[in-house]
Amino acid sequence: MKRVIITTGPSFLYDNIIKDNHNDHYIYRINGSHGTIPDMEHYIQNIRSQAPNAKILIDLPGNKIRTKNLRNPIRLLKEKPFFLGFDQTNFSDFHKHIKPGDKVYANDSIYNFTVDEIKDGFIKFISHSDGILHSNKGIHVRGVSSNLPFLFQKDMEILDVVNRYAIDYVALSFVRTAEDIKLAKQHVKNSTIIAKVETKQAVENLSEILDLVEHILVDRGDLSADVGLVNVPHHQARIIKAAQEKNKKIFLATQFLKNMELVPIPTIAEVVDLTNTLQKDIHGIQLSEETSIGKNPIDCLKLIESIEKSIEENNK
Repeated sequence: MKRVIITTGPSFLYDNIIKDNHNDHYIYRINGSHGTIPDMEHYIQNIRSQAPNAKILIDLPGNKIRTKNLRNPIRLLKEKPFFLGFDQTNFSDFHKHIKPGDKVYANDSIYNFTVDEIKDGFIKFISHSDGILHSNKGIHVRGVSSNLPFLFQKDMEILDVVNRYAIDYVALSFVRTAEDIKLAKQHVKNSTIIAKVETKQAVENLSEILDLVEHILVDRGDLSADVGLVNVPHHQARIIKAAQEKNKKIFLATQFLKNMELVPIPTIAEVVDLTNTLQKDIHGIQLSEETSIGKNPIDCLKLIESIEKSIEENNK
């Protein structure tokens, strides 16, 4: 059976949900982008109290720009302006790395804006989408991440937790070059490193990245913001082929069962895509919002099991 990375959260840490549903091919992911260090330690203790031998993965936030200090969520209206203060992102110098005319993407590219003006302590954007922008949401400008430090302060604090609790896996977000891997290795004691391929730069430098790790994870959501949504399938295929040629273990992530965040059944398209994915020579898949905040986390896991059984039966 394929490995399944289960993202923990409010939907997957209540009562004895892990104890009652644990399987040895599950890996429990803690998303470092959300919550505090004490929250993270609580998650670790909770998981291990329910399944002492469970494998745990901590996913570093990386140098992703995120909103913060929003008193209220920002209502986005198509072709209308909104503002972010210089102190309303997790990187105070963000405004120095952008310019009027830059395209900005948020929420796995569902929202997009244009930088209109930067002055008097504020960035003025023109939204091209309707929606709600909350605190701690990622925003992406193509080409900007290459000029940012690879590890932010929160990453360093989380790596201390990774080492103190002897976490099984640590996922490196927004890897760009082999140098990023080398830097992270200086701070990781015994955990297995998973390099996340989610930037155009990582795709361009894939061969040298693969030489330094045994595991990669293709985050299709963040990758789509960098390479364009319609190009994701082509990049995914190339990444898988390159990793297979070097005998690396591959995880794929993002929106496998998006529909089941709210309703108990998937779309036909999701079943077809997931079946095709599980038949690939990959190590496993990752569920994100489906299990962390979705309404049907256990149904998602049961569906994956059913699909794998169907694949096995139809291949006899």
